[in-house]
Amino acid sequence: MRLPDEPDLPPQINIVPMIDVIFAILTFFIMSTLFLTRSEGLPVNLPSAATAQKQEPTSTPITVTVDAKGGVSLNKKAISIDGLTEEVRGLIGADQEALVVINADSAVSHGRVVAVMDRLRQVQGAKLAIATQKP
Repeated sequence: MRLPDEPDLPPQINIVPMIDVIFAILTFFIMSTLFLTRSEGLPVNLPSAATAQKQEPTSTPITVTVDAKGGVSLNKKAISIDGLTEEVRGLIGADQEALVVINADSAVSHGRVVAVMDRLRQVQGAKLAIATQKP
């Protein structure tokens, strides 16, 4: 019941809680998409190359990572450089071609990367690519 001397207040909609909820949802989506990036190899500091081109693999690429300490990994699994040829040969299979991406840390010596490339060139059907990042 209203008294006659009370002024009529216009109805108001408070949108501040709605804005808070929308910002919370937006933050959730931004944070979740950051974790959806696909990482093919182990995290290394890739060298920069202004002329880098994207390779389109015909099948799932095989990733060989050489970390800053010179350790070698095949598809995120540590491996010795001596067993690299046989493991890649087993992944490629008979008479097929596969893209082998080399993720070498920029601090790795040139000789270590060349040794890995030499082992990979012994595998028939392996197409080599070196991962870089745009400057």
